[in-house]
Amino acid sequence: MSSDKRENLQRELGAEIRALQTAVDSFDAAAAESMGINRTDLHCLDVLMQRESAAPSELGAALGLTTGSVTALLDRLDRLGYVTRSPDPKDRRKSVVRPTPEAVRAVDELFGPLAHDGFRQVAGYTTEQLSLLLDFMRSSRELQERHLRRIRP
Repeated sequence: MSSDKRENLQRELGAEIRALQTAVDSFDAAAAESMGINRTDLHCLDVLMQRESAAPSELGAALGLTTGSVTALLDRLDRLGYVTRSPDPKDRRKSVVRPTPEAVRAVDELFGPLAHDGFRQVAGYTTEQLSLLLDFMRSSRELQERHLRRIRP
């Protein structure tokens, strides 16, 4: 492959990554709006659904929020019936936050069809291609996280 073609492909890949990020951001914004929450609230629900539960301090670290901001966020999600807060069984001074079945259902209604279509889309790739895609996605995520740590104290 010529160096010009390689450079063009790299530029095109970079442009597609940016376009994908914009499409993901737009979908997330529309999903949050349809649930009556903001993007940070949706991100919080995503963290909770990945972990099943978290302490408010863990959510603050994951979301880059202060204690007061996490409290306000959890108050909003609690009022809407999207989270529950209960005492931590190991330390009753702390609390554990969990997504409610209603939140899981609402998120699944919005993101389930997208996930289903995504699985169908990758079904056409070979094992080797999937391995390459997975490697690219992992290294891209790690790169993004490294630069997040660089700009977020």
